[in-house]
Amino acid sequence: MKITMEWLMALCQDDRIKWSQHAMKRLRERHITIDDYIQCIQTGSIIEDYPDDYPIPSCLILGVSASGKALHIVVGCDGKDIYAITAYWPSPDVWEADLKTRKEDS
Repeated sequence: MKITMEWLMALCQDDRIKWSQHAMKRLRERHITIDDYIQCIQTGSIIEDYPDDYPIPSCLILGVSASGKALHIVVGCDGKDIYAITAYWPSPDVWEADLKTRKEDS
């Protein structure tokens, strides 16, 4: 199953996001709100696809938070629901200036 942004946006509009304890803990630790996460889905694009993730396919999305700051989120999707996995502010130590490309290990 290939995850698409159109599919994620539709599920998001239908309030079909499942929030794990792990995801909620990471959001709190990183001062990321649920609104930030949702806004990232609504404005984002898939920059890495993980179709073989277990138990369901997942992907990394680059989008914009509610305050307009670049945000990375990881979501899983089984076709019926979005599963919030994690979120973080992309670091320039790990990501190129486009925030879509991982830096090569030195």
